[in-house]
Amino acid sequence: MQKKENQEVENRPDNTAFTQQRLPAWQPILSAGIVIPLFVLVGLAFIGIGVALFVTSRNLHVLEVWKNNLLWLNMALYVFFSPQGPVFFYYGLTNYFQNQRAYGVSKDYNQLSGDLDYFTFFFSIVPDSTCKPYRYDVNNKPIVPCGSLANSMFNDTFNLYQMKNGVKEEVPLDGKGISWWTDYNIKYRNPSVNPLRNAFNGTVKPLYWSKPAYELDPTDTANNGFINQDFLVWMRRSALPNFRKLYRRITDGLPAGNYSLEISYNYPVIAFDGKKKVAFSNVSWMGGKNEFLGIAYLVIGSLCLVMSVVMLIIYAKFKFPEED
Repeated sequence: MQKKENQEVENRPDNTAFTQQRLPAWQPILSAGIVIPLFVLVGLAFIGIGVALFVTSRNLHVLEVWKNNLLWLNMALYVFFSPQGPVFFYYGLTNYFQNQRAYGVSKDYNQLSGDLDYFTFFFSIVPDSTCKPYRYDVNNKPIVPCGSLANSMFNDTFNLYQMKNGVKEEVPLDGKGISWWTDYNIKYRNPSVNPLRNAFNGTVKPLYWSKPAYELDPTDTANNGFINQDFLVWMRRSALPNFRKLYRRITDGLPAGNYSLEISYNYPVIAFDGKKKVAFSNVSWMGGKNEFLGIAYLVIGSLCLVMSVVMLIIYAKFKFPEED
């Protein structure tokens, strides 16, 4: 008996305010005098934000053009707005499921972080098995970067010209800084080998690539390998099957006028019943054009005001006489 009592004392929590649940507590009393004004304030706040978002979105300009399945396409465009720079140039795909699990994990993080041990055979270290079937080529040479995600990188190229008095003037397209900062500075790294091509000795490029990773950008040696901006944009997977990705930035904007867009068609979409498009858009403090967000705020704010009026009527009908 004494032993049992001693055991109960040992298992008893400390005699403190926290363990004995004696801490002071506060519980709000949700009366009509609190809830109704709160609904009114929330409704007015949401309506104000919704109006700002909707008006801002309406002032943004978006030009979308669907592309035909041609090997080389010279597309005539007429820009009817003069947005102040910069203007963002996107490419888009439909019916493309980048969020499919097996496709999304088909890459080797060690390769993409610049670890040379995972480029070629090194004792028991080989490219990640998730890269199948794009780990090795037919000659059993390792593919770098391996995997389905890298192998399917979008590779159409674009040149934009403005037509002035029958003369084509090329519009400069800026491809710097179009990827996520974390992808460029943290997640993906090139091997510490100079020149970079030496790091890829004994490897082969992805099967569907026209050139190896160290030659992705012949005009800028710093924009090659795993930190190439176009490569980083593609490797950042989209959550939905219909998406668009940033291709270039037009720093000086697009004055109203006639333009010609020349497209080098390299990326097939017929196999997965997809379509391609290009889009030009400017942005604001809220990002790109998105009227739905403003409408959603307006609807929620309006519902809050309606509910506050309904609660006020109910309160006045059933509570006021009792208080009198």
